[in-house]
Amino acid sequence: MPVTVIIGSQWGDEGKGKAIDYFARRADFVARYNGGNNAGHTVVNELGTFKIHLVPSGIFYPHTQCLMGNGMVIDPAVLLQELDELRHAGLHFEKRLHLSQRAHLILPYHKTLDGLYEEAKGAGATGTTRRGIGPAFADKISYNGLRWADFIGGTFDERLRVQVNLKNKIIAALGGDTLDYETTRAEYWNYYAQLKPYITELAPIVQKGLAQNKNFLLEQAMGSLLDPDWGTYPFVTGSTTLASAATAGLGIPPRRISRVLGVAKAYTTRVGGGPLPTELADDHPAKPQLTETAATTGRTRRAGWLDLEIVKFSAQINGSAALFVTKLDTLSGIDELQVGVGYKLDGKPVHYADLDAARLSRVEVVYRSFKGWREDIRDVRKFADLPKNAQRYIQAFEKLVAIPIRFIGNGPERHAVIKR
Repeated sequence: MPVTVIIGSQWGDEGKGKAIDYFARRADFVARYNGGNNAGHTVVNELGTFKIHLVPSGIFYPHTQCLMGNGMVIDPAVLLQELDELRHAGLHFEKRLHLSQRAHLILPYHKTLDGLYEEAKGAGATGTTRRGIGPAFADKISYNGLRWADFIGGTFDERLRVQVNLKNKIIAALGGDTLDYETTRAEYWNYYAQLKPYITELAPIVQKGLAQNKNFLLEQAMGSLLDPDWGTYPFVTGSTTLASAATAGLGIPPRRISRVLGVAKAYTTRVGGGPLPTELADDHPAKPQLTETAATTGRTRRAGWLDLEIVKFSAQINGSAALFVTKLDTLSGIDELQVGVGYKLDGKPVHYADLDAARLSRVEVVYRSFKGWREDIRDVRKFADLPKNAQRYIQAFEKLVAIPIRFIGNGPERHAVIKR
């Protein structure tokens, strides 16, 4: 490695969990550095199928130390449920999981406000997960957030009281049910008591690991096109989703990042609102095959053809050295595949970076057609054994984005990877 960042190259749901699980076998540390439980990484191994929302996906390897960075926001109830599920599967992680004392908390008023804001926007709703992510990050930036460190430093009760009083005024104004301070206080002290063994300061752990040249695998949540600066604002998430966020969200110096690996699905999907230029019409015969259910929310993902314009931009802004393409097997059986290779707006060529969300929703996509294949490729483990049309699809993908495709996922299982 020794410091590899795995990033999503589209609007999320690219299959990062599979890529992280694949590389974690050689990692000493696997770390999350952004987002919250609005992200879902699916890992399939000998223990079963797991949808991981907060815990780093490397938790399944007993030799890994798993770090939850200060760039995350944590819903304690969700984290405790996830830990219970992992224990039930037979995992032991008591001395391997470390949660930053600097990470911010998601509180009940964050989730309440998330829903009320969406309802108040009406037709202009962003399409959030309503998990309280955005309001929690908004509190962090506006100096209203609460952290695990507030329990340790003895400031939690006072700061919570101020926030409940403040948030109840907003909730009442929006027609919601206000919260009781004492109930919330007792609930969160109980969470802290259960999670206290995992809460620590990560800086010494990270710096010692770097000094010893240990292998770090850094796990990004969401996709690069959901970044609040470089994504399709306002249809984005609350935290930075780029590889560079590892510096602020975990304490990794930029110069220590040795490789960025982009994960891209062989087609394009998106959950919630916002533009999806290559989106398939509801009556398109390929749409049912490419339609999926989101791991975190259970919502149906909007499906479209592969859009190379966004993958190329994501690779540029993150500095991706190579790509891990997932779900190639899903395309089996589609006779003709379309790939978006560029955009036009009002008849003129444009690129993703030229556009905001409103203009991106109006672009005309320039497509190239490729012949599909009908063979089931899920058992293929060598690139040369793929159907010729599948090989041509990957080769064209690679050439058009000008980045090598080193890994291809062709099934959900851990071993279903073609290494080039």
